[in-house]
This record gives sequence, structure tokens and C-alpha cells, in this order.
Amino acid sequence: MTNWFAKYRSSPIGIDIGSRSVKLMQFDREGCRVREAARWDLPAGRPTDVEERDAQVVQAIQRAREGRNFRGREAVFCLRAGDLFVQNLRVPKAEGAELARLVHGEAAGRMPFPGEEAELRFLEAADVRHGDAVRREVIVMACHRPAVTRILAIAGQLGLTPTAIDIEPSALLRCYGRQFRRAEDHERRIVLVNVGASNTVVLIAQGQAPMFVKYLDVGGRHLDEAVARNLRMSLADATALRRHNGDRRADQRDEEITGGISESIRPVLERLVNELGMCVRYHSVTFRGQSISKVILGGGEACETVAEWIAERLDLPCELGEPLRDIEAPRLGGRSSQWDIAAGLALRSPT
Repeated sequence: MTNWFAKYRSSPIGIDIGSRSVKLMQFDREGCRVREAARWDLPAGRPTDVEERDAQVVQAIQRAREGRNFRGREAVFCLRAGDLFVQNLRVPKAEGAELARLVHGEAAGRMPFPGEEAELRFLEAADVRHGDAVRREVIVMACHRPAVTRILAIAGQLGLTPTAIDIEPSALLRCYGRQFRRAEDHERRIVLVNVGASNTVVLIAQGQAPMFVKYLDVGGRHLDEAVARNLRMSLADATALRRHNGDRRADQRDEEITGGISESIRPVLERLVNELGMCVRYHSVTFRGQSISKVILGGGEACETVAEWIAERLDLPCELGEPLRDIEAPRLGGRSSQWDIAAGLALRSPT
């Protein structure tokens, strides 16, 4: 009987709520096989009213679960960039409660919401040289409590039990970090870049240890807007044109359309790579002694074109992320890299 139940145990459902779609993924208990996965697009032209947006999210998740084989009610949700304050800070070296006091004090004046309304956590990165002193580099992550309340309300309407509310950088590191199997992999420093619809997450890590996190205001929406402006078409048409052209094999693409899209998005890609370059330079100045070995590019906008831009201009190897590498999975359609955050959420162990 025990073995029978073990066979059908599952991970929590990882629920990635994006600005254009929701993605759900669930593994078997060992995380070796995708038990179920689903994506549902959100309506275009999302309302500005928060309650209306949340109602659309609830409906999308309901539609994504219909007729699917998701098991149980446990789920891991994710805070989005707009709900978070994330920043690397330096504070005097301290331990325990004194370090926490220093971090809270340093972060209080920088957060976009009152400190008493914030849930704040921090990760210790490393000791760094600051002038003649040695200080502690920490990654501060804080969210506005109403954002947590909204997620709990969404879960309640869906009849789901949140086992955790996570953040995108942690999900990315969990997703790709499980692929670091060799001892030397744990010593290398890499950049994880997730280019989504509205923004880009940048995470520099050594093995499973994060060292730097930043959100960049560059994403698929900016690429679509650039195409719409340059080719003088509606945003909806530009979005469809770029998506359909990118999903085709290279030998089946219209050269004139491909050229027009490439010329349109060039300034946006230049801005993205410039921002990434500043992140890499911050790392090299702050965490001396070891260089970055490669970039892993994920998210719904990950493609060979963007990978080539990053590799050439940063002079670093850049590979497309494969979040389901070495995992038994059905054909999910679209770019596999779009599932990295949902996969990382589903892989989170109960706390």
C-alpha cells in the first residue's frame, strides 16, 4: 500500500503568474518527471484595477486546470517584480540580530513602501572591501504585505493551499541549480538571465549561492512596442508578427519581415545588453578574485538571436536554458525556456 501511494505522490503545483499568461507545472515527488503542465494566456489590454486583474488571473488558472491531471491542492505561488523591492546592499560586518538590525535600517529609506508594511528577508552574499573597511554584501528582498494578501485571496478562490510564496530569482536558481552536478559546477560563477514579457531578471550566483540580483525594465513588451513603432502597425499586430516569425524555422522565415523585425528591436537589445554589462561590471568590482564563466538565458523571450547578442557584446559564452533537461516531460509546445520559473516553483520543498 505504501508503494502504491508513493507512486502517485506529486510536488506542489508551481504557479507562475506573468503579465501575459499563467503557467502551471507539477512534478512527481522526486522531481524527475513532469506530471502535468498547462499555460493559459491572459486577456490583452489588462485592466488597471487590481481587483479586476486578480479576477482575470483566477479565471485563467481555473481554465488552465480544467481537464488536466494536476493532483492535490498544494501550490507554490510567486511574487512579481512590481510587488518586490530587491537590491544589493553593503552593511558593517555583524552577526545574528545585529546584522538584521543593520540591514533593516539600511533598507528602510530605500523601499517604495513603509517599512512597517513590508515583509523583508535578506541573503548574505560575501564579505567585500569598501575603502579600507570590510563590509557585508547582502541581497535584500522585501514585499508590500498587501501583495501577499492578494495572493492568498487568489489561492482561496481557487481552493488551493499555498505551501510557499516564492520569488523569481529563487525559482530560477532552484530550476537550473539542480543541473550543477559536478564539483567544479559549484565553484563556477554564472549569470542567469530570464527575459519575460514585462521585465528581465538577472541573477549572478556561484553554485547554489546567489551573489547579485536585479530586475531590468526590458522585456517582450518593449520589443513588441519597438516593432509597432518602426513598422507602423498596431501593438497587437506587432506582437503576433514577432511571435509567429520567431516560432518558425529559420529556413521558413520571410527575409524581409525578419530584417524589419531585427532592425526594429536592435535598440531594445542594445539597452538590454548594456544593462547586463553593468551587472557584470558590478560583480567584477565587488566580488573580486573569480570571473563569470557563462550566461544561461531563459524566459519566454529566450532565443538564439538574444543569446548571440549577449555572447558577442559581453564576451561571455551564452547558452539557452533548458529547464527540463534530464527530466521526463511531454511535448509542451513553444520555447521550453518559458517554463523555468514554474519549474523552479514546483521544485520547492515544503518549509
